[in-house]
Amino acid sequence: MEKQNNDWVTREKSFAAFVTGPLLDFWHSRKEGEFTGVDNVIIRYVRFVSPQHDKVILICPGRIESYMKYPELAYDLFHCGYDVVIIDHRGQGRSGRLLQDSHRGHVEDFSHYVDDLETLYLKEIRNRHYRRRYALAHSMGGAIITLMIGRQPKAFDAVVLASPMFGIFLPMPKWMANRILDWAEKRPTFRDGYAPGTGKWRPRPFALNQLTHSDERYRHNLRFYVDDPQLRVGGPTYHWVREGLQAGQSILNKAKEISTPLLLLQASDDRVVDNRAQDLFCQAMVAAGQPCEGGKPQVIVGARHEILFEKDSMRAEALEAIVAFFSRHS
Repeated sequence: MEKQNNDWVTREKSFAAFVTGPLLDFWHSRKEGEFTGVDNVIIRYVRFVSPQHDKVILICPGRIESYMKYPELAYDLFHCGYDVVIIDHRGQGRSGRLLQDSHRGHVEDFSHYVDDLETLYLKEIRNRHYRRRYALAHSMGGAIITLMIGRQPKAFDAVVLASPMFGIFLPMPKWMANRILDWAEKRPTFRDGYAPGTGKWRPRPFALNQLTHSDERYRHNLRFYVDDPQLRVGGPTYHWVREGLQAGQSILNKAKEISTPLLLLQASDDRVVDNRAQDLFCQAMVAAGQPCEGGKPQVIVGARHEILFEKDSMRAEALEAIVAFFSRHS
């Protein structure tokens, strides 16, 4: 473990060699699968498994992401002794799209994400007879996994949420956004159209990104979308934003019912999700007598939204917290 941690804090210095060497070899060991999700949408996923492992981590990515972006995280967790399973949510990655314009980020009902995740859990995790089961989720994935453990509190021994989407960073007051979204909901042309200020996917220079300070990881991840147009997802639809906001409110309302051991990692410089909603979520868990780890979010100081893809020092801090938390619940 000590050697692994040393790798975490120095990897960017030789990132290209790592990506084209050990990481590429690891990627070739993957096992890809698929199943039919809600409304006959094909859901794809990937597994990294070893007969020596008796623990598993289900990774639940964020909006627009694919498991193609997660080999480095899977590599690190696998070498800490865990099998790893990663889903591609409906409407993104290699899973089926929902609209003719495949760039539009869309979902008919947020609960469909949760239904798909439960199907994958039953197929690849519960029935594999692991001794310990964990989940690690980022952003939108954090909302999905939280709703799932609300349904199934015993599904996982512990869960880590990195920058969970319990609220969205909006360019206007929430009441105004809700009024616009309710108006658009009644007009199909707008409902399934791009939300204001968004559109088709396009590459954004590192200097303009609000996701990470890691030039190496940002450019590496961008290549996936540049090289494979099938992976591209642009802005969300009006309806997706409405579903996302309602899911966040539902999570805050149900926070007092969450009993699965939970660690929430918060990026101090997040401009994608609303950190205040994360604070309220933890406060509700404390008030219910079953607090998240530490009673409040663990703040990764200086980090942007993508904590798990940040520069080495911040990413290593997060990974060490994740592995230590899971170890305490083993």
